[in-house]
Amino acid sequence: MSTRLAKGGRLINRTAPVEFSFNGKRFKGFQGDTLAAGLLANDQLMVGRSFKYHRPRGIVASGPEEPNALVNLGKGSRLEPNQRTTTTELFDGLESTSQNHWPSLEFDVGVVNNYVARFLPAGFYYKTFMHPRPLWKHVFEPIIRQSAGLGKAPKDVDADRYEYAYEFCDVLVIGAGVAGLLAAKSAADAGARVILLEQAPTLGGRAPVDETEVDGTPVEAWLSAIEADLKARDNVTVRVRTCAIGVYDHGYVLADERVADHTPGDGRPKHRLWRIRTGRIISATGAIERPLSFYGNDIPGVMLASAMRDYVVNYAVSPGDRTVVVTNNDSAYRTALALKAAGLEVPAILDARDRATGALPEAARAAGIRVLTGKAIAKVKGGKRVTGVTVCAQAGEGSVQEEIACEAVAMSGGWSPVVHLWSHCGGKLTWDEGISAFTPDPTRPPLNHDGSALVAVVGAAAGCLSLANILAEFGAGSGKAAIRLPDASQTPDGSVAIPPVWVMPQGAPIAMRNKMWLDYQNDVKVSDVQLAAREGYRSVEHTKRYTTLGMATDQGKLSNINGLATLANALGEEIPQVGTTTFRPPYTPVTIGALAGESRGEIFQPLRRTPMHEAHEKSNAYFEPVGLWRRPYCFPRAGETHDQAVHREVVNTRQNLGLLDASTLGKIIVKGPDAGKFLDMLYTGVMSTLPVGKCRYGLMCNEQGFLSDDGVVARIDEDTWLCHTTSGGADRIHGWMEDWLQCEWWDWQVYTANVTEQYAQVAVVGPNARKLLQVLGGMDVSKEALPFMQWADGTLGGFPVRVYRISFSGELSYEIAVPASHGAAFWAACQEAGKSLGAMPYGTECLHVMRAEKGFIMIGDETDGTVIPQDLCLDWAISKKKADFLGKRGQERTYLASPDRWKLVGFETLDGSVVPDGSYIIADGVNANGQRNVQGRVTSTYYSPTLKRGIAMGLLKQGPNRMGEVVEFNTVTGGTVKARVRDTVFFDKDGEKQNV
Repeated sequence: MSTRLAKGGRLINRTAPVEFSFNGKRFKGFQGDTLAAGLLANDQLMVGRSFKYHRPRGIVASGPEEPNALVNLGKGSRLEPNQRTTTTELFDGLESTSQNHWPSLEFDVGVVNNYVARFLPAGFYYKTFMHPRPLWKHVFEPIIRQSAGLGKAPKDVDADRYEYAYEFCDVLVIGAGVAGLLAAKSAADAGARVILLEQAPTLGGRAPVDETEVDGTPVEAWLSAIEADLKARDNVTVRVRTCAIGVYDHGYVLADERVADHTPGDGRPKHRLWRIRTGRIISATGAIERPLSFYGNDIPGVMLASAMRDYVVNYAVSPGDRTVVVTNNDSAYRTALALKAAGLEVPAILDARDRATGALPEAARAAGIRVLTGKAIAKVKGGKRVTGVTVCAQAGEGSVQEEIACEAVAMSGGWSPVVHLWSHCGGKLTWDEGISAFTPDPTRPPLNHDGSALVAVVGAAAGCLSLANILAEFGAGSGKAAIRLPDASQTPDGSVAIPPVWVMPQGAPIAMRNKMWLDYQNDVKVSDVQLAAREGYRSVEHTKRYTTLGMATDQGKLSNINGLATLANALGEEIPQVGTTTFRPPYTPVTIGALAGESRGEIFQPLRRTPMHEAHEKSNAYFEPVGLWRRPYCFPRAGETHDQAVHREVVNTRQNLGLLDASTLGKIIVKGPDAGKFLDMLYTGVMSTLPVGKCRYGLMCNEQGFLSDDGVVARIDEDTWLCHTTSGGADRIHGWMEDWLQCEWWDWQVYTANVTEQYAQVAVVGPNARKLLQVLGGMDVSKEALPFMQWADGTLGGFPVRVYRISFSGELSYEIAVPASHGAAFWAACQEAGKSLGAMPYGTECLHVMRAEKGFIMIGDETDGTVIPQDLCLDWAISKKKADFLGKRGQERTYLASPDRWKLVGFETLDGSVVPDGSYIIADGVNANGQRNVQGRVTSTYYSPTLKRGIAMGLLKQGPNRMGEVVEFNTVTGGTVKARVRDTVFFDKDGEKQNV
């Protein structure tokens, strides 16, 4: 049985016991344990069931590569599914439950799949669920959906909090084993600002478990000294429990810090997601031990040799009283010696190699351990735990030569460097025959923007599996010398050579290959990959998807290399020719909470409020969402409906004076020597010739030619423009600008800044607008001093202002921008000064009605992503002189240049009613579905208090050529409404009111 050893355990504190539960059973452990160590210490070998066949699954590894030991952690508001027991630190009161079984872990009815496994090979679902078709909806799909997934999705709101953090450094070192520590020290000695990340709670990597001394110093003392050295430096930051999950272009790295996973409820954030920018990355991520493929290699009690060594040395946990070690390399001998030193029995080491010489094999023999070379495991005996193994010749077909009773099996198929981070941003790999693994190719690294290497790899991650070689390559640095790194292209010495052993025994018949597991979680066997090859899946990516190899939550960390080798052998090709699957972030699973950070609940999408928001609330405003803003829709008075309020606001603004909070209008500064050229490419019209002090209306299209945004552009000085955008489009358009500047026109000297929230803006609208500004006093706003489509800086009522003489209502109008801090006070001043002039605030719906009366378009109403400016009869806003602008070539496509396109016109219903919103314009005939044909649609429809009738704008096939024609709109009740086609300007066609 597995149990706690009486002595040892370098990471546990025996004076700090903790209690935890698994499936309702209470267990005891120590502070410093992982949940996996605590379970093993209490003889809980079986921890879950596999996904497909529901076979018993035990703990295989000791780190993030663990594929089996996934549990539901916590309950209620702290429930987390699929948590790895091998990386979960034990704490008092921890609650966990196993997954993927019913009704219990010990008795699972799903295991019936195991007994019909011959009928459920790889890809069976592609062939089985095709016919008869009606069964898919009523039988197959419900069963599949019920079976999908492993853990239980949380139902309660997460009780923990998460946060983002940002950091910058010259050198980021990922991994704090010996190589990582030396790399960090070397970089720090050279004067670089260094961040060192380690996913474990302690530094040192495998050295404290595998080595007795480093550079002539006892390993623990050496680690303590270098840790103290690094932490004492001002230019070094060390972060433990922090896993680098992704490396991206330009030195951008994401890292997940487990801040309070092991101390839940202490008030700290559970996770912190670091966003790091660095000039250079040193990957010291080590290597992952590979399993061996033999019959029964998934039975609980079969573990990686390195993991078994970790549990014995770090946690004083015995995996079993008798352990058989099976290997193809020297490193597993360390496990045998560690077990022996702990007082445990090792009946035999089965070494697949013909010869086992060197220091470690000789040490094992000297310790009295039987070493059998050229041998393999024919079969692991047992069901829910190991009871023994049968031995055969590796070069044979599985004939049993002897049987050995044991309670555990420690396996080692060699080591695979952790190349994920190197590969994330384009680093290439090469096959290393010496260690039978893919290693980073130092001649093809990920590159910085200047062509220098972004990522360097050191230590075991580079394929250097010898501590002596690592130490020799680093040497001693001095002063501000360049950062010293070991040569990643070195050939490992003979002591770490690893011959390829992919199947054990090599001539195993199909009956044995049917029980050799590659992907433990997804139940992918050696025979499944071979079947995929026979069925024509020669691409490793296709094989992956056909068999689900490497698609589990461990991303194939243990299975991929063995699976690639199996596929290569089945195809008769070399492993490098088969290649690898794609390494994608994140390296380890990241909880959604960490990715969301503080963006949850009320601040999932933070609401934006203008400086006048509180004043609007006091005025009983009814708000509507506009992008992330909340804007007043109208200001209803007692007893008024919203429609009545809107009508009152329209009439008052047309007759007296209206005040609109226009602060949400997007405002983007575009500045620089090339700003004019940039805006000429962005807008359909010419902006570079706009004189300083004047404004010009502009349209912005995407590459396909479809209208994306519109607004007024003001020329501030010789190299500065201010671009106004729609309220909901400011962030989008600013991002659009930066996308072109950073990715396409990166050499243009242009600076952009979104200053929307830096300014409050008030629209003063109506016949009394100029009078209000004269009452405030401070600057000349006469027609002669400030003509239409010009702007001026000055002072009004003691406030610093920029006044734009523009109109979106057709009335005499001024839009006045003030610093946001003055917004509320300026709004109050306008209301007070306008009392005698009939001033009244109005909302967005009044704005929409007035602009529709004038035939002005609204982005999002008249546009839907399929409309070009020409459809809206805005040809006048498109330059005929410019050689190019974004969307020009798109608009020249035959379909978009067709004369039969729907174009914008106005409509007046014959009976004065309002056209139903969303209506289509009926055409003669029916389509193939028996529905009426259509020839257009309404885009904006309102009741006009000014005209006292319904008005509408819409897109109609060949609309401008059909003035005076009567068309029909459908209604929600099934009837139709007749309307006459007319131009889009319903009010003040000559613009006399806005030009006074």
